[in-house]
Amino acid sequence: MPPSRTRRALRRVRRLIAVVVSVCALAGAARLVLPATAVVTGEPPGVRRQLAFLRAELDRGAGEAAQRLFPEGYFFLHALYGLSWVELGMRGTQAERPQALRAARWALARLESPAGRAPFSADLRPSYGVFYRGWTNWLRGGVLSLQPDGRRDPGELRRFAGDSAELAAAFDASASPYLEAYPGQAWPVDSTVAMASLRLHDTLLPARFAGTAADWVGEVRRRLDPRTGLIPHRADPRTGEPLEVARGTSQSIIHRFLPEIDPVFAAGQYLRFRDRYVRSPLGLGPAVREYPDGIDGPADVDSGPLPLGVSLSATAVTLGAAQVHGDAPLAEALANYGELAGVPLDTPWTKRYAFGLLPIGDAFLAWSKTARPWVAKAPSPPAASVSPWWRVPLLALLLITGIAPWAPALARRLRVRSRSRSRGRSRPDTSPPTRSAYADTGDHHEREEAF
Repeated sequence: MPPSRTRRALRRVRRLIAVVVSVCALAGAARLVLPATAVVTGEPPGVRRQLAFLRAELDRGAGEAAQRLFPEGYFFLHALYGLSWVELGMRGTQAERPQALRAARWALARLESPAGRAPFSADLRPSYGVFYRGWTNWLRGGVLSLQPDGRRDPGELRRFAGDSAELAAAFDASASPYLEAYPGQAWPVDSTVAMASLRLHDTLLPARFAGTAADWVGEVRRRLDPRTGLIPHRADPRTGEPLEVARGTSQSIIHRFLPEIDPVFAAGQYLRFRDRYVRSPLGLGPAVREYPDGIDGPADVDSGPLPLGVSLSATAVTLGAAQVHGDAPLAEALANYGELAGVPLDTPWTKRYAFGLLPIGDAFLAWSKTARPWVAKAPSPPAASVSPWWRVPLLALLLITGIAPWAPALARRLRVRSRSRSRGRSRPDTSPPTRSAYADTGDHHEREEAF
């Protein structure tokens, strides 16, 4: 290829790259400022398309693939899919609820299948452990919530009442407020979900478990993590004493459910969590640390990698906790930041984050974006902790990114114009001299410079 054609081809490639970079920067800026959440009665943008993507992935075996990544992968992927549909059904009209009800029942059936129960022990009390029974009971209560009062499925009602009674009996008989999820292991977050399901029972059926919930909160208050004043990440299953400092991955879920149990206790715990774990690394937007300030620890399958101490999974789930607590500024900031950092891929039919490489992440995000209280009344909003100007550094970076590919061409154009102006000023005047041109001087050298 002749050199001139090569140069033209390279210019076209550079121009194309510049256009792509600028368009991406513009799209990023739009994602930072356009609404990414909804109030409790609206439908969050894109969630229905996320669920369409998740259902297709589940039908292709995403649950089994998630199970190979961590112990509750299959369970969580189906549970969060079903719970997100319950949330959409609660937000929608009565005419829209049948679709949500079918999807939630489909997910519940998968949890009750041998594959859903496989990681858990039937020998625990309650059987299969508090993690399995708590989340399943919460989803079953959500399924019942989508059905009109007086026309709820009798079999589902009996199962919900029976499972709730079994959970309450296990709590009442335990010396610890934290029941086992696996033999010899207890995580307080699992018991928090189970206790919230008992409070949900008391809104759907005649109240039975208010005393159990009050006793549980009292026992929890006496066993807070001494380093943070929060519910610990892991506890001794016999005594309930803290074994591990409070961590972002469990706290983000705890604060999604604790307001359903005791709104006053939950409000204080949430503010303490927000003060110690929500940060803006490099000043570029809110994120959630896995460990509190001053403490570093290892990453695991729950937290994922911890760049600058931040857990991406805890950050996504805290979005839902913020919504449940009425903390709209933080929820909106986390949602918009996720729209930028999560690299979402939109089509008219589906939406996925991180190119859909990890569907469990999409499931947590869909569940978080649809969060709202099921049992408690919407709380009074806490004081905002996020500056309204938090987007400015990111928008500035996007502006620089969008302009940078064009900078060499702009610089060349400016140099060409500058040289043209310089030549214009220095070009000699070739017109015939006139007497007036030398009227004020007799110096021959100066006359020559005029030419």
